[in-house]
Amino acid sequence: MGLKRTDEFRADAVRIALTSGLTRKQVADDLGVGMSTLNKWVTAHRDTDVVSKEDLSLAQENDRLRRENRILKEEREVLKKATVFLASQKL
Repeated sequence: MGLKRTDEFRADAVRIALTSGLTRKQVADDLGVGMSTLNKWVTAHRDTDVVSKEDLSLAQENDRLRRENRILKEEREVLKKATVFLASQKL
C-alpha cells in the first residue's frame, strides 16, 4: 500500500509543480510520487490558495521568458551557421 502524505506535503508539491518551472514529471520524480498522483493533487488544489495569484503569474511569466529565450538561442545558432556557410561561399 502507498504512503499517506500529509496535507502540507501535498500543498507544497502543488506549489512546486506550479511555480518551479520544472516539468511535472521532474517534480513527481524528485518528490517520489507518481505523475498521476501529482496531477490529482494539482487538480484538487487548483482553486485553493495554495499558490498565490502573484506567484502563479510570476511562474507563467518565467515560462514565457524561457520559451522566448529558447527561440532566440535557436535563431542565433541558425544565424551562426548561415554566416559560416556564406563566408565559405565567397572563397
